[in-house]
Amino acid sequence: MNTTFGLVIFLTIYAVISFYIGYNGWKWGKAALALKWKKTYILVILLLSSAYILSMFLSSRILQLVGGYWLVIFGYCCIILPIINLVYFISKRNVKWKIRSGYVTLAFFAFVLIYGSYNAWTPTVRDYSIEINNPDKEMQGEQIKLLIAADLHLGEVIGERHLQRFVEVVQQEEPDLVLLSGDIIDNSISPYFANNLSDTMSQLDAPLGVYAVPGNHDYYGGDLYLLRDEFKEIGFNFLMDEIETVNDQLTIIGRNDYTDKDRQSIEQLMDQADNNLPVIMLDHQPREITEAQQSGVDLIISGHTHRGQVFQANLITSALYENDWGHLQKDQLHSFTTSGFGFWGPALRIGSRSEVMTVTLNY
Repeated sequence: MNTTFGLVIFLTIYAVISFYIGYNGWKWGKAALALKWKKTYILVILLLSSAYILSMFLSSRILQLVGGYWLVIFGYCCIILPIINLVYFISKRNVKWKIRSGYVTLAFFAFVLIYGSYNAWTPTVRDYSIEINNPDKEMQGEQIKLLIAADLHLGEVIGERHLQRFVEVVQQEEPDLVLLSGDIIDNSISPYFANNLSDTMSQLDAPLGVYAVPGNHDYYGGDLYLLRDEFKEIGFNFLMDEIETVNDQLTIIGRNDYTDKDRQSIEQLMDQADNNLPVIMLDHQPREITEAQQSGVDLIISGHTHRGQVFQANLITSALYENDWGHLQKDQLHSFTTSGFGFWGPALRIGSRSEVMTVTLNY
């Protein structure tokens, strides 16, 4: 009952704000463009505001794309329109102000859609080099190159083309080891199978292997074990509270996501690990950095935050997580949190960019 009541309240507020945005747009359209097709305009606003909700029930790339763009417009309008309206009334309903502010707002959203799309679909590579704890003196002077990615969110919107970009980046970077830190799929594995994405994914190759762990979205559709089996079928290591020793050079611990309340603690996993080798931990959500440092982990690799994906959400992620993006060192521990190769919701990034990280370990 409480969940239903909360949902009704949320949808009511969403509908009221959508009406407010649509009303402002209509008033500006009449003043600036002599807009006349009121019923058509209302239908367009209804379709835009319901697109993402409909996409939750209908498998449609168009609905997800349009609905995602609307969510960004919705969010920014909640900030911009009250300011415009306030100035409009203070200026005693100056029609010229209304028209000019409307054009500025349109220009702003054109920039958001174009620049945000570029950031979302054009990946970059961020390079790091660190000194690693080296109990084995025989490896003195050696290097291992890691390639880190997370949040592919393969689904209706992100498909073969963007995944192929990822494969090409990996092939260009030639890492020794590829680490995928969760949210491989976007809730359901059905689009993954329908588009034969394993054919593309299987092109990933690295001398020391490809290792992956689940993220929260890999749990949501109930397809986690199908994903794990699919990855194992193409030769990847999908770790769920499991530990692997890699070529007598590294220990890799792959954690179940924070979504799984029965997952083992870092301390439990470290008790089973070979501490004579550097320990890399894959943990999708960067929630337990201090615990990893205290338990003797050398690297902890995460994603999940998307670096907020769209400004000003990065202010929220930086407040929630000790390391919401980039590199943080705490004593022996190096924390790397990537903003992700894909995205969730809108196919846009403002203040963040699609990325992979490379980390060179110097022994």
